[in-house]
Amino acid sequence: MNRFLVEKIDAADKFIILNDPAQLHHLRDVLRARPKERIAVFDRASNEYVAAVVEIGSSRAKLEIKEKRPPNDLDIQITVACAIPKKPKMDDIIDKLTQLGVACIIPLLTERVIIKLDKQKKLQRFQRWEKIALSAVKQSQRSNIVVIKPVTDFKDLMANARDFDLKLIPTLEAERKTLKNIFSQTAKQFKKIMVLIGPEGDFTPQEVSLAKAAGFLPVTLGQQVLRVDTAAIAVVSFIKFNAGH
Repeated sequence: MNRFLVEKIDAADKFIILNDPAQLHHLRDVLRARPKERIAVFDRASNEYVAAVVEIGSSRAKLEIKEKRPPNDLDIQITVACAIPKKPKMDDIIDKLTQLGVACIIPLLTERVIIKLDKQKKLQRFQRWEKIALSAVKQSQRSNIVVIKPVTDFKDLMANARDFDLKLIPTLEAERKTLKNIFSQTAKQFKKIMVLIGPEGDFTPQEVSLAKAAGFLPVTLGQQVLRVDTAAIAVVSFIKFNAGH
């Protein structure tokens, strides 16, 4: 079932107005939806409904709510703070991590990040990443909107990374545990996890020390040195599988 996002749906609403130009174009001109055709509509609070098309005009579509869909809540909240790689790889990282069900993605500036972004480029990238994430949310049938944070400096992130049950920093430095060790040696049910993904060349020793001081556990991803995008996907996939979600 095709899915569309509106900002907010109130429980008392009987009708929904879809007036976002891009989504309206998709509904009217690409799907060529007709009255009575059913679609899924969800909002930023993760409410989701089945709605029927009542009418479609040049500037809006009127939809009638038919039924509420059961919540599709995330059992485990994974936040990935990922160093921005070269080329357009961050686009793919945003897309794949959204499909895998992460709750939040933070594009990260570290000492060894090569990409240099001024204020305007940061805004442009942020807006593009939000669009990519929304497309992946729809494709993967999520009702939870992944949060894309603005580009964040490593030190600023360390000062605001307190509210997590588990914090991990995959690195080639320091004494490290395996992910398998961490998830097999504790009976604790982790609900909120943050993972740092470093740039090509890894985090600096100073960054690893700062992360450890902030409560992050250094981990190894095996003998192979993974690219940024591969590391991000591998870690999240492992966590989802081994945390039983």
